[in-house]
Amino acid sequence: MPNIVIPDTTKPIVDDRGKMQQQFRRWTNQVTNLDMIIGTGTPEGNIEASQGRFYMDDAGASGSILYIKRDKDIAGDTKKGWIAV
Repeated sequence: MPNIVIPDTTKPIVDDRGKMQQQFRRWTNQVTNLDMIIGTGTPEGNIEASQGRFYMDDAGASGSILYIKRDKDIAGDTKKGWIAV
């Protein structure tokens, strides 16, 4: 999981044109990538995600509802590496 660097709170979030500053954009993307993915069915081989991401199967049976992306990839496939927890 990446180290999340908190943006400098003394600097504005947007520039003079109203565009999000690069440092804040990077932080927003990192935080967004920590939220849980919710879908139907197993994520293994179906959902691409970064290592450490959580997935909840909204139609799963007991014991196969929550998954974590344990491995970054398997044989280069970033849709693989999920395990049920």
